[in-house]
Amino acid sequence: MKASDYLSPEEIRSYTRRSDLMGAWLVLKSWLSIAAIFILVALWTNPLSVILAILLLGGRQLGLSILMHEAGHKTLFKNPRLNAMLGQWLAAYPVLGDCDAYGASHREHHRFAGTEQDPDLPNYRKYPIAAASFRRKLLRDISGQTGIRQLTGLLSGAGNRIMMRSGEGGGALSQGIIANAVLLGILWLSGAAWMYLLWVAAYLTSYPGVARIRQVAEHGNVPALYELDPRGNTRTTRANWLERLVLCPNKVNFHIEHHLLPSVPLWQLKHLHETLTERGFYAEHPQAVANGYWSVIKRAVPELDRATTATA
Repeated sequence: MKASDYLSPEEIRSYTRRSDLMGAWLVLKSWLSIAAIFILVALWTNPLSVILAILLLGGRQLGLSILMHEAGHKTLFKNPRLNAMLGQWLAAYPVLGDCDAYGASHREHHRFAGTEQDPDLPNYRKYPIAAASFRRKLLRDISGQTGIRQLTGLLSGAGNRIMMRSGEGGGALSQGIIANAVLLGILWLSGAAWMYLLWVAAYLTSYPGVARIRQVAEHGNVPALYELDPRGNTRTTRANWLERLVLCPNKVNFHIEHHLLPSVPLWQLKHLHETLTERGFYAEHPQAVANGYWSVIKRAVPELDRATTATA
Protein backbone atom coordinates (compact mmCIF):
# COMPACT_ATOMS: atom_id res chain seq x y z
CA MET A 1 0.00 0.00 0.00
CA LYS A 2 1.36 3.40 -1.05
CA ALA A 3 0.05 6.93 -0.73
CA SER A 4 -0.02 7.10 -4.53
CA ASP A 5 -2.73 4.42 -4.48
CA TYR A 6 -5.10 7.06 -3.15
CA LEU A 7 -3.53 10.41 -4.08
CA SER A 8 -2.34 11.87 -7.34
CA PRO A 9 1.24 13.19 -7.65
CA GLU A 10 -0.16 16.74 -7.69
CA GLU A 11 -2.10 16.10 -4.48
CA ILE A 12 0.95 14.64 -2.77
CA ARG A 13 2.98 17.71 -3.74
CA SER A 14 0.20 19.95 -2.39
CA TYR A 15 -0.08 18.08 0.92
CA THR A 16 3.68 18.06 1.48
CA ARG A 17 4.04 21.80 0.92
CA ARG A 18 5.76 23.59 3.80
CA SER A 19 4.86 27.08 4.95
CA ASP A 20 6.91 29.52 7.03
CA LEU A 21 3.73 31.46 7.82
CA MET A 22 1.88 28.40 9.13
CA GLY A 23 4.94 27.30 11.08
CA ALA A 24 5.19 30.71 12.72
CA TRP A 25 1.48 30.63 13.55
CA LEU A 26 1.74 27.19 15.17
CA VAL A 27 4.63 28.34 17.36
CA LEU A 28 2.92 31.62 18.24
CA LYS A 29 -0.39 29.89 19.00
CA SER A 30 1.33 27.45 21.33
CA TRP A 31 3.01 30.18 23.35
CA LEU A 32 -0.12 32.37 23.39
CA SER A 33 -2.03 29.46 24.92
CA ILE A 34 0.72 29.00 27.52
CA ALA A 35 0.59 32.71 28.33
CA ALA A 36 -3.21 32.54 28.63
CA ILE A 37 -2.90 29.77 31.25
CA PHE A 38 -0.45 31.83 33.32
CA ILE A 39 -2.70 34.90 33.03
CA LEU A 40 -5.70 32.83 34.15
CA VAL A 41 -3.88 31.80 37.32
CA ALA A 42 -2.63 35.36 37.94
CA LEU A 43 -6.16 36.75 37.71
CA TRP A 44 -7.86 33.89 39.54
CA THR A 45 -5.40 32.37 41.99
CA ASN A 46 -6.89 29.49 43.95
CA PRO A 47 -6.32 25.74 44.30
CA LEU A 48 -8.73 24.92 41.45
CA SER A 49 -7.04 27.24 38.96
CA VAL A 50 -3.61 25.95 39.97
CA ILE A 51 -4.65 22.31 39.41
CA LEU A 52 -6.31 23.23 36.11
CA ALA A 53 -3.19 25.12 35.03
CA ILE A 54 -0.92 22.15 35.76
CA LEU A 55 -3.18 19.87 33.71
CA LEU A 56 -3.40 22.30 30.79
CA LEU A 57 0.30 23.13 30.85
CA GLY A 58 1.08 19.42 30.51
CA GLY A 59 -0.95 19.43 27.31
CA ARG A 60 0.84 22.57 26.12
CA GLN A 61 4.22 20.98 26.84
CA LEU A 62 3.12 18.01 24.77
CA GLY A 63 2.18 20.54 22.08
CA LEU A 64 5.72 21.91 22.11
CA SER A 65 7.12 18.39 21.86
CA ILE A 66 4.89 17.88 18.80
CA LEU A 67 6.41 20.99 17.24
CA MET A 68 9.84 19.58 18.11
CA HIS A 69 8.75 16.39 16.33
CA GLU A 70 7.67 18.49 13.36
CA ALA A 71 11.00 20.32 13.26
CA GLY A 72 12.75 16.96 13.51
CA HIS A 73 10.95 16.00 10.30
CA LYS A 74 12.05 19.35 8.77
CA THR A 75 8.41 20.25 8.15
CA LEU A 76 7.71 22.96 10.75
CA PHE A 77 9.09 25.69 8.47
CA LYS A 78 9.98 25.78 4.80
CA ASN A 79 13.11 27.77 5.62
CA PRO A 80 15.71 25.32 7.04
CA ARG A 81 17.24 27.99 9.29
CA LEU A 82 13.88 28.86 10.82
CA ASN A 83 13.15 25.17 11.23
CA ALA A 84 16.42 24.64 13.10
CA MET A 85 16.48 27.82 15.17
CA LEU A 86 12.82 28.30 16.14
CA GLY A 87 12.17 24.58 16.33
CA GLN A 88 14.95 24.28 18.88
CA TRP A 89 14.53 27.43 20.98
CA LEU A 90 10.73 27.77 20.96
CA ALA A 91 9.71 24.11 20.93
CA ALA A 92 12.42 21.61 21.89
CA TYR A 93 14.58 23.37 24.47
CA PRO A 94 11.70 24.53 26.72
CA VAL A 95 10.77 20.85 27.25
CA LEU A 96 14.47 19.83 27.47
CA GLY A 97 14.42 18.17 24.06
CA ASP A 98 16.54 18.45 20.94
CA CYS A 99 15.15 18.45 17.37
CA ASP A 100 18.19 16.85 15.77
CA ALA A 101 18.56 14.01 18.25
CA TYR A 102 14.81 13.43 18.27
CA GLY A 103 14.61 13.42 14.49
CA ALA A 104 17.39 10.84 14.16
CA SER A 105 15.77 8.31 16.50
CA HIS A 106 12.24 9.11 15.34
CA ARG A 107 13.11 8.25 11.76
CA GLU A 108 13.96 4.76 13.02
CA HIS A 109 10.46 4.56 14.49
CA HIS A 110 9.00 5.34 11.07
CA ARG A 111 11.19 2.78 9.33
CA PHE A 112 10.39 -0.04 11.75
CA ALA A 113 6.98 0.83 13.27
CA GLY A 114 5.49 -2.21 14.94
CA THR A 115 8.58 -4.39 14.56
CA GLU A 116 11.25 -5.49 17.02
CA GLN A 117 13.52 -2.73 15.68
CA ASP A 118 11.04 0.03 16.56
CA PRO A 119 12.62 2.14 19.36
CA ASP A 120 9.10 2.95 20.61
CA LEU A 121 7.97 -0.67 20.82
CA PRO A 122 8.43 -0.95 24.64
CA ASN A 123 5.82 1.81 25.03
CA TYR A 124 3.00 -0.17 23.48
CA ARG A 125 3.89 -3.82 22.83
CA LYS A 126 2.22 -5.12 26.02
CA TYR A 127 -1.22 -3.66 25.28
CA PRO A 128 -3.93 -4.64 25.96
CA ILE A 129 -3.20 -4.63 29.68
CA ALA A 130 -5.12 -5.10 32.92
CA ALA A 131 -6.87 -2.13 34.50
CA ALA A 132 -4.72 -2.40 37.64
CA SER A 133 -1.55 -2.18 35.56
CA PHE A 134 -2.84 0.84 33.66
CA ARG A 135 -3.78 2.59 36.91
CA ARG A 136 -0.28 1.98 38.28
CA LYS A 137 1.26 3.52 35.17
CA LEU A 138 -0.91 6.62 35.41
CA LEU A 139 -0.26 6.89 39.15
CA ARG A 140 3.49 6.88 38.50
CA ASP A 141 2.92 9.67 35.98
CA ILE A 142 0.72 11.98 38.01
CA SER A 143 2.73 11.42 41.21
CA GLY A 144 5.87 12.69 39.47
CA GLN A 145 7.78 9.40 39.45
CA THR A 146 7.96 9.23 35.65
CA GLY A 147 8.95 12.88 35.37
CA ILE A 148 11.70 12.56 37.96
CA ARG A 149 13.06 9.53 36.10
CA GLN A 150 13.01 11.65 32.97
CA LEU A 151 15.10 14.40 34.57
CA THR A 152 17.48 11.86 36.05
CA GLY A 153 17.76 10.24 32.65
CA LEU A 154 18.56 13.56 31.01
CA LEU A 155 21.44 14.09 33.40
CA SER A 156 22.77 10.58 32.75
CA GLY A 157 21.93 10.46 29.03
CA ALA A 158 19.62 7.49 29.54
CA GLY A 159 16.36 9.28 28.70
CA ASN A 160 12.88 7.92 29.40
CA ARG A 161 10.87 6.22 26.69
CA ILE A 162 7.52 7.85 27.41
CA MET A 163 8.76 11.43 27.13
CA MET A 164 12.10 11.10 25.36
CA ARG A 165 14.29 8.32 24.02
CA SER A 166 17.83 7.70 25.19
CA GLY A 167 20.20 10.39 23.92
CA GLU A 168 17.48 12.74 22.68
CA GLY A 169 17.85 15.49 25.24
CA GLY A 170 21.04 15.15 27.22
CA GLY A 171 23.21 16.87 24.61
CA ALA A 172 20.96 19.93 24.68
CA LEU A 173 20.50 20.13 28.43
CA SER A 174 22.42 23.41 28.77
CA GLN A 175 20.24 25.02 26.08
CA GLY A 176 17.16 23.66 27.83
CA ILE A 177 18.28 25.27 31.08
CA ILE A 178 18.77 28.58 29.27
CA ALA A 179 15.31 28.37 27.67
CA ASN A 180 13.71 27.64 31.03
CA ALA A 181 15.70 30.45 32.66
CA VAL A 182 14.27 32.83 30.04
CA LEU A 183 10.74 31.65 30.85
CA LEU A 184 11.42 32.13 34.56
CA GLY A 185 12.83 35.59 33.84
CA ILE A 186 9.72 36.62 31.90
CA LEU A 187 7.48 35.47 34.75
CA TRP A 188 9.72 37.26 37.28
CA LEU A 189 9.54 40.51 35.31
CA SER A 190 5.76 40.07 35.27
CA GLY A 191 5.77 39.85 39.05
CA ALA A 192 4.76 36.19 39.08
CA ALA A 193 7.99 34.20 39.31
CA TRP A 194 6.26 31.65 41.54
CA MET A 195 4.18 30.50 38.57
CA TYR A 196 7.27 28.90 37.05
CA LEU A 197 6.63 26.18 39.64
CA LEU A 198 3.45 25.36 37.70
CA TRP A 199 5.57 24.74 34.62
CA VAL A 200 7.86 22.41 36.58
CA ALA A 201 4.92 20.64 38.23
CA ALA A 202 3.29 20.06 34.85
CA TYR A 203 6.54 18.71 33.40
CA LEU A 204 6.81 16.21 36.23
CA THR A 205 3.17 15.12 36.38
CA SER A 206 0.61 15.92 33.69
CA TYR A 207 3.05 15.97 30.77
CA PRO A 208 4.15 12.34 31.33
CA GLY A 209 0.50 11.35 31.72
CA VAL A 210 -0.70 12.89 28.47
CA ALA A 211 2.44 11.65 26.68
CA ARG A 212 1.59 8.10 27.78
CA ILE A 213 -2.00 8.35 26.58
CA ARG A 214 -0.72 9.73 23.29
CA GLN A 215 1.56 6.69 22.89
CA VAL A 216 -1.30 4.30 23.65
CA ALA A 217 -3.55 6.06 21.15
CA GLU A 218 -0.99 5.99 18.36
CA HIS A 219 0.19 2.38 18.55
CA GLY A 220 -1.30 0.54 21.53
CA ASN A 221 -3.41 -2.56 20.77
CA VAL A 222 -3.66 -1.75 17.08
CA PRO A 223 -5.37 -4.20 14.68
CA ALA A 224 -2.23 -6.05 13.54
CA LEU A 225 0.93 -4.93 15.27
CA TYR A 226 3.48 -6.11 12.71
CA GLU A 227 1.78 -5.20 9.42
CA LEU A 228 3.80 -2.77 7.30
CA ASP A 229 0.58 -1.04 6.27
CA PRO A 230 0.13 1.92 8.72
CA ARG A 231 -3.53 0.98 9.04
CA GLY A 232 -2.27 -2.15 10.79
CA ASN A 233 0.39 -0.72 13.12
CA THR A 234 -0.88 2.80 13.79
CA ARG A 235 -4.14 4.48 14.84
CA THR A 236 -5.87 7.76 14.04
CA THR A 237 -8.18 9.16 16.74
CA ARG A 238 -10.96 11.59 15.96
CA ALA A 239 -10.92 13.99 18.88
CA ASN A 240 -13.28 16.59 20.34
CA TRP A 241 -12.18 20.09 21.33
CA LEU A 242 -11.33 19.17 24.94
CA GLU A 243 -9.21 16.21 23.86
CA ARG A 244 -7.42 18.43 21.35
CA LEU A 245 -6.72 20.91 24.13
CA VAL A 246 -5.20 18.41 26.55
CA LEU A 247 -4.36 15.10 24.86
CA CYS A 248 -3.66 15.71 21.19
CA PRO A 249 -2.47 19.25 20.45
CA ASN A 250 -1.37 20.28 16.98
CA LYS A 251 -3.32 17.53 15.20
CA VAL A 252 -1.07 14.74 16.45
CA ASN A 253 -4.17 12.52 16.59
CA PHE A 254 -4.07 12.05 12.79
CA HIS A 255 -1.28 9.56 13.19
CA ILE A 256 -1.93 7.09 10.38
CA GLU A 257 -1.83 10.02 7.98
CA HIS A 258 1.52 11.03 9.45
CA HIS A 259 2.95 7.53 9.02
CA LEU A 260 1.58 7.27 5.50
CA LEU A 261 3.28 10.54 4.46
CA PRO A 262 5.72 11.78 7.14
CA SER A 263 6.60 14.77 4.94
CA VAL A 264 3.10 16.26 5.33
CA PRO A 265 3.12 19.25 7.74
CA LEU A 266 0.84 18.74 10.71
CA TRP A 267 -1.52 21.55 9.71
CA GLN A 268 -2.37 19.54 6.55
CA LEU A 269 -3.13 16.26 8.33
CA LYS A 270 -6.84 16.82 9.00
CA HIS A 271 -7.50 17.65 5.36
CA LEU A 272 -5.50 14.60 4.28
CA HIS A 273 -7.54 12.44 6.67
CA GLU A 274 -10.80 13.74 5.17
CA THR A 275 -9.60 13.08 1.62
CA LEU A 276 -8.45 9.55 2.42
CA THR A 277 -11.71 8.79 4.22
CA GLU A 278 -13.76 9.97 1.23
CA ARG A 279 -11.72 7.69 -1.04
CA GLY A 280 -12.27 4.56 1.02
CA PHE A 281 -8.85 4.37 2.62
CA TYR A 282 -10.41 3.12 5.88
CA ALA A 283 -13.34 1.21 4.38
CA GLU A 284 -11.83 -2.22 5.12
CA HIS A 285 -9.93 -1.06 8.21
CA PRO A 286 -12.52 0.48 10.57
CA GLN A 287 -10.52 -0.51 13.67
CA ALA A 288 -7.66 1.72 12.54
CA VAL A 289 -9.73 4.77 13.53
CA ALA A 290 -11.04 5.50 17.04
CA ASN A 291 -13.77 7.96 17.91
CA GLY A 292 -12.34 9.71 20.95
CA TYR A 293 -9.69 8.90 23.52
CA TRP A 294 -12.01 7.07 25.87
CA SER A 295 -12.58 4.62 23.05
CA VAL A 296 -8.79 4.24 22.74
CA ILE A 297 -8.38 3.58 26.46
CA LYS A 298 -11.17 0.98 26.46
CA ARG A 299 -9.42 -0.85 23.62
CA ALA A 300 -6.12 -0.75 25.49
CA VAL A 301 -7.70 -1.74 28.83
CA PRO A 302 -10.54 -4.18 28.02
CA GLU A 303 -11.65 -4.43 31.65
CA LEU A 304 -12.77 -0.81 31.47
CA ASP A 305 -14.79 -1.55 28.36
CA ARG A 306 -16.51 -4.51 30.03
CA ALA A 307 -17.21 -2.46 33.17
CA THR A 308 -18.72 0.35 31.10
CA THR A 309 -20.89 -2.10 29.17
CA ALA A 310 -22.06 -3.78 32.38
CA THR A 311 -23.19 -0.49 33.93
CA ALA A 312 -24.85 0.81 30.76
